[in-house]
Amino acid sequence: MGIDVKGMAPLLQVFDMPISIAFYRDVLGFEVVATSRPEQFGWALLRLNGVELMLNTAYEDDSRPAKPDPARIAAHDDTAIYFGCPDVDSAYEYLRPRMANLKKPSVASYGMKQLYLHDPDGYNLCFQWPVGKQNS
Repeated sequence: MGIDVKGMAPLLQVFDMPISIAFYRDVLGFEVVATSRPEQFGWALLRLNGVELMLNTAYEDDSRPAKPDPARIAAHDDTAIYFGCPDVDSAYEYLRPRMANLKKPSVASYGMKQLYLHDPDGYNLCFQWPVGKQNS
C-alpha cells in the first residue's frame, strides 16, 4: 500500500505578491486562507473549491531586484498547473472580460477541452475537462 495522500498544494515563487494575490483572488476567484503575516506577507495559502495553491515571494524584501529576471520568468512557462474544470466554456466566458488576449478553449488530440493562460509570473495554467464526460 502506498502513502495515504489527501491533497496537494503546489508552491509557486512569485515576484510581486500583491499582483499575484490580485490575479489569483480577484481574477480566478481563489480565497486567501492563510498568510505568513497579516500585511505585506511573503507566503500565502489559497483555496478554490477544495483546490489549494501556495504562493511565496521569490526574493526577500531587502534583496528583491527592481524588475523580474527575464530568464527566470521565461523558465516559468515550463511549469504547468492543470485544474479540473467541468465547464471550460463557462470558465472562458467568466475570464474573458477579466483578461486581455485570452484564447478560446480548444480540444487536445487526447480528448481534453483546455483553456490555457498565464499568471503574472508567466506560470502556465490550464483549465481542462475530458470531452463528453459528465460535469461532475
